[in-house]
Amino acid sequence: MGSADIVPGVSGGTIALITGIYGHLVEAISNIKFGFLRPLVHGDLRGFWNQLLEEIDFKFFIPLILGIGVAFLTLAKVVTYCMDVHTALTFSFFLGLIIASAVILFRKISKMNFKHVIAAVIGLILTYIFVSLNPVAGEHSLIVLFFSGMIAICAMILPGISGSFLLLLLGQYEYMLTALHEFHFSEIIVFVIGALIGILGFSKILNFLLKNYEEITMAFLIGVMLGSLKVPAVEIVKSVSMNLSGLIPCIVVAVIGFILIIVLETRFDYID
Repeated sequence: MGSADIVPGVSGGTIALITGIYGHLVEAISNIKFGFLRPLVHGDLRGFWNQLLEEIDFKFFIPLILGIGVAFLTLAKVVTYCMDVHTALTFSFFLGLIIASAVILFRKISKMNFKHVIAAVIGLILTYIFVSLNPVAGEHSLIVLFFSGMIAICAMILPGISGSFLLLLLGQYEYMLTALHEFHFSEIIVFVIGALIGILGFSKILNFLLKNYEEITMAFLIGVMLGSLKVPAVEIVKSVSMNLSGLIPCIVVAVIGFILIIVLETRFDYID
């Protein structure tokens, strides 16, 4: 997820779907209500600890956050290298992943109806418009970074919507990537605080939709993922000659990515 969130146009939420942790992720985040602070205020350390363990799934979050953190700190340059040197092949692989993930979500819907189609079309149109926007020039004050983190994290847990691409549109992507490389702690801390506040609020909305309107939400996310295909498709077209010799390697890599996800789908339950 950390590697995907580094790449503009690729969603960490998509990777969460692929690896089978998406439903668990959304539910675990939405369960954090900060009720453990109440006994702490009253000096009840035992009550604080028990409530903390009840609300926060440490066995899930610790390896997940460590993995994302390590990816942010170590793989940013690797992913950037692949995008710069092997652009077409890298985005072809991402394209295969996204298409396969959309297929998996489609298979989660028992029977497509008019409401599902409308939800998918709305998701497709909104995402296509979103990824077609041009980046804006923005300042890099701490307050701007705070709200950028709050907004971008919501996109990061939605399959098909890239939080890093949203940062690019907000004019904060390169600045935050540099902050990570050079360990600018004040900017990183403010951004992370904004992200934590954003994800805690948004996850509750998403968890409610998944529990009460699961199939319509799935249909909307299918549209979101299909709309996001414009990003890898444009990068592929810009990077290779549009003939068989240029396209065949891209098609092969995309098919490999597609098959990989379909095979993994037989071993994991994606929406718990």
